[in-house]
Amino acid sequence: MASVIERYQASRAFREAIAVPGTLSLIAELKRKSPSKGMLRERFDPVSLAQTLAEAGAAALSVLTDEAYFGGHLDFLRDAKQFTEVPVLRKDFIIDPYQVFEAALYEADAVLLIARVLPEPSLAECLQAAEALAIDPLVEVHSADEVRIAFDGDAVLFSDEAERVYQRDGLDAFTRHETAHALKPLPPGPFKPLLEALHRLQAAAGTDIPVRLRTALVTARSAPTHERAVRTLMDWNIAVDEAMFLGGLDKGAFLAAFEPDFYFDDQRGHVESAQRHVATGHVPFGVANVRRV
Repeated sequence: MASVIERYQASRAFREAIAVPGTLSLIAELKRKSPSKGMLRERFDPVSLAQTLAEAGAAALSVLTDEAYFGGHLDFLRDAKQFTEVPVLRKDFIIDPYQVFEAALYEADAVLLIARVLPEPSLAECLQAAEALAIDPLVEVHSADEVRIAFDGDAVLFSDEAERVYQRDGLDAFTRHETAHALKPLPPGPFKPLLEALHRLQAAAGTDIPVRLRTALVTARSAPTHERAVRTLMDWNIAVDEAMFLGGLDKGAFLAAFEPDFYFDDQRGHVESAQRHVATGHVPFGVANVRRV
């Protein structure tokens, strides 16, 4: 292990890449399958996917390396690293410092450490290994003093302008519309004031507010339509902690992973999927809630 430390240095700064002032930085994920949804991509080309995500504006790439449950592989780290110019995170159930050294050997710039699956001594050892290897640790913590709130985008945080195009003219028209209007912020939806209030509370966390807050955008949008949503949040000067662009995939499994305390969506199908995993509120706003006769 000492020889690994001597010859390895992460060449890309993960922390700096995702913490650029005044921007909303996205960590895009390379995932072949999941335990809940099964195979997500039959034809999984990690190089092509990594390049597509990086070219679409991802600040960093999260690479699943678990083989049994997620269809990942350590080689995918090298693939993503060698064929893009963005930092690469190893996402796995890391329970031993050896896995941090392993990530270094496969050229990861960062590792995910999930506090709830790591005993305190092991977490400390993994953090020490990451520091020795110049790898940035991304520590996931969810405790009783933290509240997580997730929102759908269209007709919840944003108006239903884009959703109306989709409902009326279909996916291709929606994609063309959103690409053409990428630089024009979306009008606000009914839950923008709540997100603004949470953003102000986050700014005060650690001072007058004893509870930490984490927010997430969970939307069916994907590239290239994600750009307008990201630019809208930037125009509002509001940051979210997580942004999940699912491209029409079922939201329930992703919400189960994020574990929000509350989730808000305007579409009943998404609400029914989500409420099997988290407390979910239906937002009766927008074209999806107009009764057809």
